[in-house]
Amino acid sequence: MYAATAEELFADGNRLFRDDLYFAALLRYREAQDAGMDTPLLNYNAGVAHYKAGQYLQAREALVSASRSQTLEVHAHYNLGLNALALGKPEEALDWFRLARDQVRFPEISALAGTAIVGIQQEQAAEQRPVLQRAENARPEPRPLGSFAFQFAAGFGSDDNVYRAPTESYVDLSDPNLPVVTPVVQSGTFVPLRLAAQYTVNSFENESFFGAYRYAGRLYQDETLKNADEFAHEFSFGSEYHKKTEESERIIFSAFRIAQRDGTYYDRDDGGIVVVDDAEIGTRMNYMRYGPEIWFRQSFDRFSFGGVGKGELWNYEKTTVVPEYDHEYVLLGLNAQYRFTRTSLLRVTADTYQRHFGTRPSFELDGTQPIGNEPVRYDYLDLGMSARQRITNSLWFGLNFVRTDRRDRHVGYNDYIRNSFGAEVHLDIGWRFGLEALGAYEVYDYANAFAFHNSTSVRKTMERLVGSVAANLRLSDHFSLVGAFVYNDVTSNDARLAYNRNQFELSLRWEQ
Repeated sequence: MYAATAEELFADGNRLFRDDLYFAALLRYREAQDAGMDTPLLNYNAGVAHYKAGQYLQAREALVSASRSQTLEVHAHYNLGLNALALGKPEEALDWFRLARDQVRFPEISALAGTAIVGIQQEQAAEQRPVLQRAENARPEPRPLGSFAFQFAAGFGSDDNVYRAPTESYVDLSDPNLPVVTPVVQSGTFVPLRLAAQYTVNSFENESFFGAYRYAGRLYQDETLKNADEFAHEFSFGSEYHKKTEESERIIFSAFRIAQRDGTYYDRDDGGIVVVDDAEIGTRMNYMRYGPEIWFRQSFDRFSFGGVGKGELWNYEKTTVVPEYDHEYVLLGLNAQYRFTRTSLLRVTADTYQRHFGTRPSFELDGTQPIGNEPVRYDYLDLGMSARQRITNSLWFGLNFVRTDRRDRHVGYNDYIRNSFGAEVHLDIGWRFGLEALGAYEVYDYANAFAFHNSTSVRKTMERLVGSVAANLRLSDHFSLVGAFVYNDVTSNDARLAYNRNQFELSLRWEQ
């Protein structure tokens, strides 16, 4: 019996495709794949056939695979744009069409993509404008009241140093009795919970109004670790102005936020509730913060600039035996970005912010903190620079540097300069899988502060190494599997601050 080769099955599939027999063509393409053929052209033809047959999710997967071929990437990008439109996702379609438009190898595809972009933008503008009726008593067509987005994630996590306990025994130089402290490093499992919801009303052209809620919590399963449970939630409302043309883009965002954090103020050496003068102060670090923020960005072909402003009041739980952490927070910042090529850019930032505490007394140069001293005020100046380079359509990396100058406005005891060196890598494999890796090394240079705030000790030093890897596997349009690993390592001659911690979590996320 004669058995058709993979090439013959592929050719027969192409014949069926030309005869508009798309399901039959897909059957032949599948048989060709089973016979050993695995080429970008097979994926491309199968993707177009899925699109013609109305199987848009399968079409997207096949075309994304084909787009990794330098020969077929332009045609695949254009067809991915058409497919995204069929899925009812115009923003995704715009992204694919722009890739097809901004290449020079196939001018005819570039022209078609440009026409498609203009058509989508005109349709979006038409949807945003009120419908005018000439009839005397006619009313505008009813418009959708708004859009709702919701996301929820829950899973499993492990933590090898729940209370951030120092890794070695130390002599506590802050205590006149100079006790030897042996920290207890405790590990355990937790349930991570995250929820986000936002309702947006598109009342005017280019402008929308929203209300949003976010929740994030971590619940440890062992009863002995319950002091590490914590959660934070935030409610916000505001508006966003977004106008985009072929030459420029402008975004103005404003919001008012109210947030609350709850947890236990624990002793990092053993995880117990902190006790001062025989009184437990386990709620000391719980707070509510609220205030407005606004930011804007103006983008052109290669250059963009923006700014940010924020003001918040932080109200902590009241305690009678120690000063409170209540303070005012104000931030102003500017940024600018230049894109040298389609694949590389440089961004610079400058932020100045202030924390002005209400009753927390300032430190003297000898490390003491007299109760009658004026309240703490810290002024910060951040200067940053980021460079990013795209390697492929799926992969890019970045290098970051931030220099922070903090000034203690009393006598300068807590002044420091912090230099932070960072790197990041982002990988997207089609629409199903994404990977992000971040890392930073921070060095603190204290000009005056002592280790343990003890004037007989040496100047305080501190370094911090932090890294994270996060991966997202989209299982369907609504479900994703999300994994993350976070590493922290802090070293300091103030041993109370030093610790090493690894956290891992895996969650199932649902979104609409």
